[in-house]
Amino acid sequence: MPASREPNPGDETVRYLLAIILGGVAAFAATLTVSSPIATWVVSKFAFESPDEVSNMHDAVFMGSNFVALLVGFVAGWLIGARIEGHDEPA
Repeated sequence: MPASREPNPGDETVRYLLAIILGGVAAFAATLTVSSPIATWVVSKFAFESPDEVSNMHDAVFMGSNFVALLVGFVAGWLIGARIEGHDEPA
């Protein structure tokens, strides 16, 4: 078994860096590919009384799907960073 080492304050630098980078990449990829079709599909399922409501719903779903992609990318980067740094346990 490997000897346990004392954690340093900067030990998780790679973990945070990968989480931020992959979160941004995932959000950017979702913005370019899936967010608009998902928002359009969701909006088409509802009936609205004004064009403003359509726009508001489209914007909300678009931003929500981008946020979900950001979280997925962040978690993926966090887990990959943990493997690189040698941590066995997830945060």
